Parts: sequence; structure tokens; C-alpha cells
Amino acid sequence: MFIKPTKKKVGDKTYVNHVLVESVATPKGPRHRVVCSLGSLAPAPADEWLALAHKVEAALTGQPPLLPDPRVDALVAQAQAARRVARQTARAADLVAVHTDQVTLEAPREAGPVHVGHEVWQQLGLDGVLAAAGLSARTRVLTELMTLNRLVCPLSEHAMPDWVRRTALADIVGEDFTTLADEALYQNLDRLHPQRMAIERDLAERERTLFNLDARLFLYDLTSTYFEGQADQNPQAKRGYSRDGRPDCKQVVVGLVLDRDGFPKAHEVFEGNRTDRTTVAEMLDALEERVGRTAGATVVVDRGMAFADNLQQIRDRGYHYCVASRPGERNDHLDAFEAEAGWQELVRTPSPTNPAQRKTRVVVKRQVVGDEVHILCKSDGREAKDRAIRAKHEQRFLADLRKLQTRVATGKLKDPGKIHEALGRLKERYPRVARYYALGYDAAAGAVTWSELAEKKAVAQRLDGGYLLKTDRPELTDEEIWRTYILLTRVEAAFRAMKSPLCERPIFHHLEHRVQTHIFLCVLAYHLLVAIEKRFLDTGIHTSWATLREELTTHQVVTVVLPTSNGDVLKIRKGTTPEPRHQEIYATLQIPSQVMMPVRTWVRAIVTE
Repeated sequence: MFIKPTKKKVGDKTYVNHVLVESVATPKGPRHRVVCSLGSLAPAPADEWLALAHKVEAALTGQPPLLPDPRVDALVAQAQAARRVARQTARAADLVAVHTDQVTLEAPREAGPVHVGHEVWQQLGLDGVLAAAGLSARTRVLTELMTLNRLVCPLSEHAMPDWVRRTALADIVGEDFTTLADEALYQNLDRLHPQRMAIERDLAERERTLFNLDARLFLYDLTSTYFEGQADQNPQAKRGYSRDGRPDCKQVVVGLVLDRDGFPKAHEVFEGNRTDRTTVAEMLDALEERVGRTAGATVVVDRGMAFADNLQQIRDRGYHYCVASRPGERNDHLDAFEAEAGWQELVRTPSPTNPAQRKTRVVVKRQVVGDEVHILCKSDGREAKDRAIRAKHEQRFLADLRKLQTRVATGKLKDPGKIHEALGRLKERYPRVARYYALGYDAAAGAVTWSELAEKKAVAQRLDGGYLLKTDRPELTDEEIWRTYILLTRVEAAFRAMKSPLCERPIFHHLEHRVQTHIFLCVLAYHLLVAIEKRFLDTGIHTSWATLREELTTHQVVTVVLPTSNGDVLKIRKGTTPEPRHQEIYATLQIPSQVMMPVRTWVRAIVTE
């Protein structure tokens, strides 16, 4: 608050009056509002006005001055009286006579999930990030719509405009989407594509500052995403090892780097037949383009990138590594795996959301090999899993061998070269179990033969449930190394979220740049998802976005139609009152519970003579 003079001229005489003024926020920016008139304010000197106003403001908020001050008491009484009159006047002006039996509700729209998405979008400063990338206001709005669609109710670009009109997004962002068409969204993909790297870079820095994230640990893994259709116009669409169980479809491979807290740092889209080990250098380049090079950081990768050249690529850039070794490397530690001494059991606490959860027993043992630390791990749960997987693969492998044997025996396949090719394909298809069999073709007898390598298979059985971790960080304890590697499950969780609730798969686009932008939008949506879930984790609440999204669907925006006694109709567009659960969610996310400012519209009665 402050005091300012006002002047009014009547005839040849000028009258000076003083008013107590406060600054208020309005949709058009800050404005001054008169609290009360103070008259001439005599005999207070002008240099005391500001201090006097501050005392009055403090007294109005319940903090009276320590020493009695008659001037302050008088002004407080004036201000309180003026405010009472203003409230009474406002209430009187707001009173209308309504036909209660004719009150209706119009245009209900789901608001809760998109309200949360929009507010978190604002918290992450994404509008500013897109603006810094040179994108127009319209492009920024459409990008937000497309990202929120993936977060809330993933649909194709063709179906997205109708979804936008079924939600309260128009009320929330203050835009009219009645004429929005799918072509505008396709064109938005084209405009967004060249700016992906700049957006990802600025967003990573914004999140690092906002959430105080650890920039010294990077988790890298890959997945595949398949296409519906031929995808002939996309040179990256190829057949390869499918993590989705769809070897019949073309696919692309997606590489993703997360930090310790699960926030994406960089992603890349590779050809569908790209092998894991060939992507490491390219992914490290992408990471450094987004977040710079952090000397001494640790890169965690899975066994598909645990080759010597991959580890050297990581070391050459000044990073440490923590990896799971390839299965064959466990054989070098067979004696240590079988020895009972030296194992340490890890304490694994149940999930806070499931106190009755039973964690499998995990024990570890430390071995030093040159400048590396090798951590031998054995898990009861993994032992049963390894045996079940090997049994399933072995059953399928032997069944296919018998089919090949029958084809050769019946003369359907005679060419020795093609027979050996078929054997090679079986080895390639079942690498997990084919190594335990010697395969051959007896040309004289015209028969396919095989025999089990019992000793080699017995070694593998003794290693069931065991795996080997390697790192060049000897200062870490056995448990710290294991827990660092286990963080890689966060990338797997990110892929599950992107594929299922965010519907990254299947891909219906066919142009390469639109496929890449589609995946980029899924990554943007995952930024919002992980930010939402982290807010809850920071308060000790373990919940998922899927659960929150379902709970928020009952918070809506509606138009209340009030027919008045004089024939006019008052329409009020506003959000419904948040339920207690909605209030809890909004408070945890630190966002306002009011979806929009109420909008009042009068429809005047038509007077006929």
C-alpha cells in the first residue's frame, strides 16, 4: 500500500485529496485500487506517507504497531469501513433473481488431467524453451496440445482435434480450437522436427536447476518400436531384433539416456537393425550435445554394450562405467561363484506402497581383476527365471531342429549349402541354447544330427541366477555398485511408460522426420510424467501418473445457465469445486486448484412490441 495525492479543479479553485492505494493483479496486468479516502491528511508530512501506509497495511493483515498510533488506528478504521461497503456493493450488484427450476448445465469438459499437464508444462518453462528455439506462439500452443494428448489420452493426429474439443484445454489456454484440423498438427510435426536437439538441451538444463538433479550419473539403454504398415518411405524402418515380440514388422531402435532421478537427458532414433554395441559412441555424442561433457561421471549400460571397445569409448571421454558383463565372462569366475565363502547379503526393503512385498534374496561377492572391480551377484528369483527361459528356448530349438530333420529326411530340402544355412539360422535364432549343442549334417546318410554338450550345459546350470557386474570405480562398495547398476531399471520403466500409457507404439507415420518427431513428443510427455511423479516421491508418496490421471477425471469445467426473472439468461463458465482428493493432488504438485477464472456472459431477452 501507499498514499498518493489526487487533485480536482472546481472553477478557479483546486482541491487536493489523499487516498490510500493498493496494487492488485488483474488479467490486464497490475492496477491501482483505492482502499479509502484520507482527506487532506494534515498535518502529516509527505515524507512520512510511505511509512504510514506500511503501518496501515500491517495492521490490516493482523500486525498492529507496537506503540499506539492514533493516526494508524483512524486510517485502519476508515479502510475497513470502505472495504465493507465495497463488498456489500459488489454483492448487491451480483444479485439476480433466478428461476431455479430452469437452471441447466452445458458443455461439461474434462479438466483435471489437462490442468495438471498444463501447469507442469508451465513449471518446466517449456513455453520459454520452445520460444528460445524460435517457434511461433501458435506452434508452441499446438506442441503443448500434442504433448498433453500423449500424456492424458494418446491418439493419432487425425483423432486429436476432437479430443482437444472434448477437454477443457480451450478454457485453460484461452484459445479457440473449434476449427482445429489434423493437417495443422501434421504441419506442426514438420516445424518441430529441426528444433528437437535445442529443446532437449534447454529443457535438461531447466530441470537440473528446478529439481537440483545429479549430473554425475547417466543410465543408457535401448528399445525397439514397430510400425503398422510397410513404412517404405522411411530409410530407418528395418527388421531386426524386436523387443516387442513383433519380428514380422519393421521397426526403429530408440536409445534413451536418463539421470539418477529418471529425467531424460538425450534420446536418439536408430535404424531398426542396429545392434546395441554400435550405438554407444553416437549416443555419447548426443548426450554431450545436450548436457556437455561431465568429467568423472558414471555411465551405466547393459550387457549388450559391455564389449571392450564400448568400455574404451566411455573411458576415452573421461567417464567411468558400470556394466553387466556378457554371460560368457561369468565362466572365468566359476570357482568363486561355487565357493560358499565371501558372499554378502544385501538388505532389500519392500516397496512403501506394498509393505507385504517379499524381495528375492540377493548376495554379492567382490573380485578385483586388474584395474576393474568385478561384483559377482546371485539372486534366488533370477535362478528360477534363468532355468525357465532356457527350458522354453531349448524346447523351441529342438522342435525346429526336428522339423528341419524331417524336411531333409523326406527330400524336401536336399542342397547341402541350404541345409547348413538353415542350421546357421537356428543358431542365430536361439543363441541362448544353441551353444550347448553340436549341430551337423551327414551328407552320406542325408540326415541332420545334433548332440548335447553336457559338460558345457552343466556349467551354465551351475551359474543360473548369477550375473557379473564390472566397474572402474574401486572406491565404491559392493552394495553401491549393485545399486548403481540396478538404477538401469529406471530406463526400462521409462520405455514401458512410453510404449503403453504414452502409446509410442505402434507407429503409424511413414516419413522419417515425422516418426522422429512422434518419438520426441513421447519423450516430452515423459518429461511431464516423471516431473509429476517426482513431486509425489519428494513428499514420500509413491503413486503413478496413471492413478492420478484416473482420479482427476471427475474435475471438470461446465457452463451454468441461469434464467433470470426479467427474461435475461446469465451463463457462467467455470470449473467445478475440486474434491478433497483433487485438492491433495494439486497441493502436492504445487499448482492452483482453480482451473480457470469464471467467465460470465449475459444473453439479453428479445423484447417484442
